[in-house]
Amino acid sequence: MESKPLNPKGRLYLIPTRLGDDVPLEVLPISIKKVLEQVNHYIVENEKPARRFIKKISPSKAQRSLIINTVNKYTSAEEMPGFLDPCFNGESVGLLSDAGCPGIADPGAEIIRMAHEKDIQVTPLVGPSSILLAMMSSGMNGQNFAFNGYLPIDKQERKSTIKSLERISLEKNQAQLFIETPYRNDKMFEDLKTILHASTRLCIACDITLTTEYIVTKTIEDWKKTPVDLHKRPAMFIIQRD
Repeated sequence: MESKPLNPKGRLYLIPTRLGDDVPLEVLPISIKKVLEQVNHYIVENEKPARRFIKKISPSKAQRSLIINTVNKYTSAEEMPGFLDPCFNGESVGLLSDAGCPGIADPGAEIIRMAHEKDIQVTPLVGPSSILLAMMSSGMNGQNFAFNGYLPIDKQERKSTIKSLERISLEKNQAQLFIETPYRNDKMFEDLKTILHASTRLCIACDITLTTEYIVTKTIEDWKKTPVDLHKRPAMFIIQRD
């Protein structure tokens, strides 16, 4: 009979967080609480919000038991592989984003790549994704869509990119999703109304899952008659030209 390894590898759990300051267990399944209570090693984007999130979900968990490493633009490539070392000692590691699902528009994707290379089991947990929730509620082509992240800041590059996404949408019957830094949302909205064709549909989905949630799809022609304040509100923009 083949013997089992004495110390099997731990897993890398991908742990979704809330999209805003809503009641955790209204948007997160109980499985997340169970994993948080078992795991002591974490890889996070920012330590303070990660600790607050863990305390909110599992108040009885001792904060001093948490071993937290951060992955962001200041983390060197040499540091990151070591963050998964606990898995080789049989301890699982949790990967947390600041909001939503880790690995999606999130620096944690590099950690997930490394886990696969090291034959560490990657286990995604169920939770809110602003991309999927926006797409689900947009009325646009859920069979064929693309997420484009942030668009260029330069005025001419942004205009060219928006026109290119609109052309691709028409040619491929493909919905195009993108985001903007929340304090520049209103400027993005004005640019879209100026640059896009009048018949192109635009979905604005902001404050998803919050009490202030606003998800509306209209043509650009109709948006020109519709005032909306998006300043500092996390938002997804989706366009589709038919």
